[in-house]
Amino acid sequence: MCTSFMEQLMLGQHQLGTSTIVSRGSLTSPTTDTLKAALFLASATINASTTAYSSTNEVTGTNYSAGGVTVTNATAPTSTNSSATAGVAFFTPSASITYTNVTLSTAFDSVLLYNSTQSNKAIAVYTFGSQTVTAGTFSLTMPSNTITTALLRLSTT
Repeated sequence: MCTSFMEQLMLGQHQLGTSTIVSRGSLTSPTTDTLKAALFLASATINASTTAYSSTNEVTGTNYSAGGVTVTNATAPTSTNSSATAGVAFFTPSASITYTNVTLSTAFDSVLLYNSTQSNKAIAVYTFGSQTVTAGTFSLTMPSNTITTALLRLSTT
C-alpha cells in the first residue's frame, strides 16, 4: 500500500466501492471514484513511496493504452472488529484486472492501482514474476474480499 494513500484516507480523499460520500464534491450528486491499474516495466522503480500515476516506465504495446485499464469497483469496503481480529477494514475490486489481446514484449513485473478521479493518486503497488505477453490476455485475479486475503487491508494492530 502506498504511504501517501494511507494519509489521504484519513483526509477523506478516496471513495472506494459503491457507496458515496455526500460531503465531498457535490452535496446533491456525489460519485464514487474511478480506479485504474497500469502495468510497469521490470526496470521501473515503483513502490510504497510512489505518490501518483506517471507514464514513465509504463509498458507499451499492441492494445495496451497508457494509464492501464479501469478497475471494476463495485464492492464496498468492509470492516470488522472482534477479539480475534482486532479492527480490520478491507477492500477488493469486484472483478479480475484484465488486459485483453495485448502484446507486451518488454518484461513487466508490477501493477499500480491508482485513483484517476483524484489526480491519479497512487493507492498500491503489487509486484509479481516478470512477464511478457504476445497476442494474449493478461489477468490479475483478485483475492477473496475477506479480512485475511483482501487486496487492501488496514488493521488496528
